[in-house]
Amino acid sequence: MFDIGATELLLIIVVAVIVIGPKDLPMALRTAGRWIGKMRRLSGHFRSGLDAMVREAELADMQKEWDKRNADIMAKHPATDPETGKLADASAEVAAPAAQVTETTPVAPAASSEPVATEPAAKPAAKPVSDAQTLPLFDDGATGDTSKG
Repeated sequence: MFDIGATELLLIIVVAVIVIGPKDLPMALRTAGRWIGKMRRLSGHFRSGLDAMVREAELADMQKEWDKRNADIMAKHPATDPETGKLADASAEVAAPAAQVTETTPVAPAASSEPVATEPAAKPAAKPVSDAQTLPLFDDGATGDTSKG
């Protein structure tokens, strides 16, 4: 890091003992250790912040590249409606059909002779499942025993 050799370190220790004195040297080293720890934590926090910013920038670049490739693929292979064979609207999302075609039945003669839409017939309610139709809870596989237990 600072490329301090053994002779330079020995010189620093001798100067520190002479200037600070042997009595106050442990307290000075403790204080220096605290400052070094704070600097390391601060530099680690700064480094992690920079790494996070770099990751976000890389993700944004990757997202742009994926969007571009997706647009290229969609341009080469446009989506078609399987029923009609016509091109589907690429911006519309696949959703349940909003307007269902209902049967029209003529109504008794009225002022208008146009057919009136009626509600589709209600589906029959689901048949409740009996205990005899439920699956067994235990099957050992080897003997075929399906007793509950």
